[in-house]
Amino acid sequence: MALADTMTAMGTAALTRCGARPLGAHLFAVWPGASFAATALPVRCAPGDNLALHVAVAQAPPETALVVDASGEPEYGYVDEILAVAARMRRISGIVVDGCVSDVAALARSGVPVVSAGVSVRAPVHEAGGEVGREVRLDNGRTPVPVRRGDWIVADDDGTVCLPRGRATAIVADTVEAVAAEQRMVDALAAGASTLDLLNLDPSRVAGWEGAPAAHAARSAERAG
Repeated sequence: MALADTMTAMGTAALTRCGARPLGAHLFAVWPGASFAATALPVRCAPGDNLALHVAVAQAPPETALVVDASGEPEYGYVDEILAVAARMRRISGIVVDGCVSDVAALARSGVPVVSAGVSVRAPVHEAGGEVGREVRLDNGRTPVPVRRGDWIVADDDGTVCLPRGRATAIVADTVEAVAAEQRMVDALAAGASTLDLLNLDPSRVAGWEGAPAAHAARSAERAG
């Protein structure tokens, strides 16, 4: 999918600067280099129970991202080797768990990108129900982020973000432009430019600045003119 490939190439940090919503700094990729971009299938697990996850894996369309709210009782291994292998066979693109996982080495071997809030050896049961396909809200430490079916989820080593389905294309277009501008800045830095000049920063506001404020002000005025 071209859009998914573009999102992955842009990365979560750049997407966030252009409007993607971070799902929380407490979420991390279980194995280094795990990344994906896919549309979301929300899942809500009952505390200490992952029956809803088994149902979601069994019925999720290929190239889907499962976004799992297990925050009611996070310290259980909601995703383990068994579920990871089942997800791989269903061609699920990735799993985000606001809760813990187990069998970390096996998750890496499965090749399914998994993002979680932690690791726990406590095994969940599979009997208490839960929900699949209904909106979940993930607490990112500020305002809970809603994730609806069909929203885009992007994950990499920098974090995990949500692009609301109605805004995803616009966010990606803005990100492509922003990344191009950042590359031009990187090229200028490699050629010897200063971030103070490129970003039009005022170093005189920082105690201990030992540069030449007059010269810096002159350069700033020249660019403004």
